Amino acid sequence: MNMQTPTPIPGQGSASGQGQQVAFDRHELGTIMGLYGRMVAAGEWRDYGMSFLKDVAVFDVFRRTAEHPLYRIEKRPALRLKQGQYSVIGMDRQILKRGQDLKTVLRVLERKLIRAVE
Repeated sequence: MNMQTPTPIPGQGSASGQGQQVAFDRHELGTIMGLYGRMVAAGEWRDYGMSFLKDVAVFDVFRRTAEHPLYRIEKRPALRLKQGQYSVIGMDRQILKRGQDLKTVLRVLERKLIRAVE
């Protein structure tokens, strides 16, 4: 029999915030999945993965399932007052865009959809 640890209820962590995971909220995921759907329809992306850690939430985008991610969309709330909590990181680990607004940060990926029609 497989036992799973119970999912923590948001807002019931300790007073100091220890043990809380960073996650994308419903609106952020809607924005990311909207872009993901357009890129899948264009044939650019094929798979994704999500990780929710103590200090960062990550949405990885893959061209094929068994590869390294093409892009990483990260949310780091600790940087929201400094460089911006959202960032898009390329395959070579270079930060392509960083900022406070998720839609603005994701525009760097939407440019990949624009192609010349011959």
